[in-house]
Amino acid sequence: VNKGAVFGSKEAAQAMLSRVYLYMSGTYENPNQAFAQLAVDYANKVITSSRYSLLPRDQFMKYNTFIPENNKETIFAIKRIAAEYSGFDHYYGVGGMYANIGGQGWGEMYASAKHISLLNETGRNDWRPNKFKIVDARAAFIEPTYSQNASGAYTEVFRFIKDDAGNLLNYVQATITRNGGTITCIEGTDTYTLTPIDATQEIYSINYKNGKTYTGVIDNFITLNRVYPQFYIVKASREGENSHLHSPVISRLGEVYLNRAEANAKLQKYGDALTDLNTIRTRAIVNGAYTALNASNAGDLIDKERQLELAFQAERSFDVFRNGKPLSRSYPGPQNQTTNIAATDFRVVYYIPQSAINSYPGKLTQNPTN
Repeated sequence: VNKGAVFGSKEAAQAMLSRVYLYMSGTYENPNQAFAQLAVDYANKVITSSRYSLLPRDQFMKYNTFIPENNKETIFAIKRIAAEYSGFDHYYGVGGMYANIGGQGWGEMYASAKHISLLNETGRNDWRPNKFKIVDARAAFIEPTYSQNASGAYTEVFRFIKDDAGNLLNYVQATITRNGGTITCIEGTDTYTLTPIDATQEIYSINYKNGKTYTGVIDNFITLNRVYPQFYIVKASREGENSHLHSPVISRLGEVYLNRAEANAKLQKYGDALTDLNTIRTRAIVNGAYTALNASNAGDLIDKERQLELAFQAERSFDVFRNGKPLSRSYPGPQNQTTNIAATDFRVVYYIPQSAINSYPGKLTQNPTN
């Protein structure tokens, strides 16, 4: 008996098996086709069960606001209820790390420049209230904290990313001035003239003082945490109310389609893989379908779609490492920007909890620490 998305079910187990077998399916270069086929088989069982359906685009953009019982795309979620979610839950729950809503939450982990660049790949997503436009539906889960003065006015800036000392990347938000058809921006004592790349989308470039050319956008000034613009993430907040209430989604139909796409690509069934990939892609981006999928581009395109669709669901590192790729975080932020972690690095394998080592009847050796 299927009692809904907040209870375990046969389909919830099948969705998890599609993920597990996908994780066991090897890399694109050296696939394990037996496990890839099992990933397809279990994905098929979920998709053909008719118990779930992909939300249409407008509803998907509000995915986080629906309780799991009322969400036809959610397969399994851990139910949280408002009566038992209060106080520090709004700070130490997932959403509280990503945003401050109604004065609650730390709001100290933001959407990365890399993620925003992927969202803008087919057209600029503009969050400004007077020019609001979402091109990729997944951008609806991002909310920049635009600063307003006492009278409610915004400050226009040219925001770009520059190379600083030590090959570190940092944001710049330089106030702009419009004079007829000429737009300039000021950083410190330096003034730069903006060159249009796509004036309609307000994408420009400048020739910077270090001799490099940087591309950025005209936007409103976003408030900073230290030196980082606050691109709040609300994918794990606002469930049924304006707070950080959130029932963590363990599996949903969108992921199952992407599981099947990747597994079919590893089986060299590129037509089937393309169909599933575009099912997710075109839900998010109107007229955004890929025209071809083959051995040369399947890995990159499927990985990109998983990165966009499954963002902020704690799946990224698994997707990178299991396909033999290095994890690179070369974008503004306090993380180490210059170190790439290889799939073979000892840090990829988690430590065994000390409690498990202590309770084991024999000798249990800790995983490598260097």
